[in-house]
Amino acid sequence: MSFRAISLVKIHKTALRLHNINRVLTKTITTSACCKIKEEVAKLLALKAQLAPEDAAPQKFTLKTPKGTRDYTPQQMTIRNEVLQKIITVFKRHGAECIDTPVFELKEVLTGKYGEDSKLIYDLKDQGGEILSLRYDLTVPLARYLAMSKINTLKRYHIAKVYRRDNPAMTRGRYREFYQCDFDIAGQYDPMVPDAECLRVVSEILDALDIGRYVLKVNHRRLLDGMFEACGVPADNFRATCSTVDKLDKLSWEEVRTEMINEKGVTPEAADKIGEYVRLNGGTELVDKLLKDEKLSKTKAAVEGLEGIKLLLHYCELFGIKDKILFDLSLARGLDYYTGVIYEAVLTQPIKVGNEEQTVGSIAGGGRYDNLVGMFDSKNKQVPCVGVSIGVERVFSVLEARLAAGARRVRAADVDVYVASAQKNFLDERMKICAELWSAGIKAEQSYKKNPKMLNQLQHCEEAGIPLAVVLGDDEVKRGVVKIRHVASRDECEVPRHQLVDELQARIAALNTTLNGNK
Repeated sequence: MSFRAISLVKIHKTALRLHNINRVLTKTITTSACCKIKEEVAKLLALKAQLAPEDAAPQKFTLKTPKGTRDYTPQQMTIRNEVLQKIITVFKRHGAECIDTPVFELKEVLTGKYGEDSKLIYDLKDQGGEILSLRYDLTVPLARYLAMSKINTLKRYHIAKVYRRDNPAMTRGRYREFYQCDFDIAGQYDPMVPDAECLRVVSEILDALDIGRYVLKVNHRRLLDGMFEACGVPADNFRATCSTVDKLDKLSWEEVRTEMINEKGVTPEAADKIGEYVRLNGGTELVDKLLKDEKLSKTKAAVEGLEGIKLLLHYCELFGIKDKILFDLSLARGLDYYTGVIYEAVLTQPIKVGNEEQTVGSIAGGGRYDNLVGMFDSKNKQVPCVGVSIGVERVFSVLEARLAAGARRVRAADVDVYVASAQKNFLDERMKICAELWSAGIKAEQSYKKNPKMLNQLQHCEEAGIPLAVVLGDDEVKRGVVKIRHVASRDECEVPRHQLVDELQARIAALNTTLNGNK
């Protein structure tokens, strides 16, 4: 019995009991007491009337997914799985191991790690005495994992959902619930060697996904700090200023300048000096030019950052990706935990959504965070780390836009063979053949109807992109043969029943070879 039904029964019984007591005691108690009982009975009966009957129609509400989330069709999930598999292949090529962490963390683990973005963290209600929050990214949970497990070296990848109370832009791949694909290298190594490999990993992934032209922007937190110092920004205002500079990919310089002055307390003179630098981008020649800059050359932090960028560009040339790297002083990345090199992959061409072209922007980002693990260690033991996160939701938005435009066709199921029957009463034989094909590792299916129409079966093959069909009929069964139909060309041939599995495996292998050759 439901809670509502139980409540109604209890109220009804209580009301009746009080009513009976009222009748019995009316002759022996005062008038005021009788009135009191009648009032209580009336209240209970009114409460009963307010409770809707169990079979009442449910209240209407808008059936939708929560803001910033979405459902995914089988075709969209097929695209997702293909993308994730390509990314995992690159991660494994570079020797990464996979880990997983809880979807929520203690709130104190996440607090104070994201700067101004901390306001985007989803807090949960008190659950048994623990104050929890949904994870904002996969980097801070990794740092907690390394500190808690006393791990000093690790090359790991992690693919999982994260949550942010951001303003969503669905067509551009910005959600409140989304996947991140992280690759990180933890350990004490020589400068910029693992950092350069992270950039190589991003380049390999974007090349494998073939989603368009891109550029890998790089900068250095020490250079930014030195630049702010040289421009007259107080040291305790570096992070806030950095967060504002990070908005240059969304706002104009004039808007960023206004925020610096009005909200972050930067003087107009300092803001103008910063504006001269953040407009610069280039390669090794720009590094050499800035090393000779009158203001930056006198700032230790700026010189350290520039020398680090110069070494990084050299290693990127050795890794064969120099032509894809752009040293960009406007790149800031507002997260507080970055300490060294920072980078971001940006698509340089818009995608077409319907009749409109939209800019996707940043599609991957990361950098060095040498102090984050130490925040969780009782002895402040540091484990230097560098990593990158692939913004797969934006990759999906590009590929889904191509799907919607008809630029590609996706098979949601990987079935290679459909077992069909041309006449009635072949269900038993179809089931036997399906079992035989499944046992041989062949992906096959059949109709769940006992006597399906032949036209409907073949139409399903065409719509689902199933390349081969096994067709059963009275005459073929009597002769000990079956027909194999190539669905696209409609060519048919007969093969002995006992050779069916071998023949199908050979045909599937040939189809896969042709398919891979066309990719």
